[in-house]
Amino acid sequence: MVPIRVAAVQMRAQVGAIARNLSSAEALVCEAFRRGARWVILPEFFPSAVAFTPAMLSAWQPLEGPPLQLMRKLARKHDGVVGGSFIAKSGKDCFNSFLLVFPNGQYFRHDKDLPTMWENSYYIGGSDDGVLGTPAGPVGVAMCWELIRSQTPRRLLGKVGFVVGGSCWWDLRLPVPPKYAGEQARLRDLLRQAPAHLARMLGVPVVHASHAGDFEGLTPGNESMPYVSRYLGESQITDGNGQVLARMTYEDGEGVIIADITPGQVAGVLAPIPDNFWTDELPSGATKAWEYLNALGRQYYATTVRPGLPQSAFDT
Repeated sequence: MVPIRVAAVQMRAQVGAIARNLSSAEALVCEAFRRGARWVILPEFFPSAVAFTPAMLSAWQPLEGPPLQLMRKLARKHDGVVGGSFIAKSGKDCFNSFLLVFPNGQYFRHDKDLPTMWENSYYIGGSDDGVLGTPAGPVGVAMCWELIRSQTPRRLLGKVGFVVGGSCWWDLRLPVPPKYAGEQARLRDLLRQAPAHLARMLGVPVVHASHAGDFEGLTPGNESMPYVSRYLGESQITDGNGQVLARMTYEDGEGVIIADITPGQVAGVLAPIPDNFWTDELPSGATKAWEYLNALGRQYYATTVRPGLPQSAFDT
């Protein structure tokens, strides 16, 4: 297979600030193309980031609205491929839709399978397999906690030449009490290891873009309490053996990483895909938050967000 020069963008997006974030994304994508990239991947929720806050009520975008139009403009201008996800209204609901856009304007879509915690407040899960049948061959998509669920490598194994995607992975509420320091460190380790672990289970390269900035939202179920935290970065490009070819941490802030990858499955024995729901064990606090906040978010979407959406099946 012919190597491809790819880029992952790391952003310091402001929650719900669509115009500002699209402008920042455009500048970073242009920088990546100037540096020789042919494929440029933006983070999950690149136009808005995500938190539990009223600013997110207007963060959804039409599927073929401004974020897609920006990606189409950049792909055409630079004769390259641009990908990223946003909260997209399609039909009567919103999804976390990753779109991979080619220079001719054609795009391919994956909707994240399961919203994470308070993300449930703003969109519902999708049902596709995450395999995009592109002109460049089959490409897999994995976003944020899709990276650490076993069903993701199961549906992609043997079907894709490489994987693209991104995260908006947040930290615990800051400052973290000493008794939760171990859980905080464990969650950061899960993020840091996730792209390479997925690469080893599939035997293909992984391109992972991320957010790395501070934010303030509210606490679901107790909206009088602020949730002050940060997005944890860890934009990475790995090869099919899980070797990290390029990386940016939270401390590196905003920017672009670039590396050459070779699509296709590497030779040799792959890492086993666990039988469990998660590819690695989550801290107990994260498991409890997953169960509690998922249910709370679904209720919020049903009672607060969905009733305010245009309800014509043809109005996206």
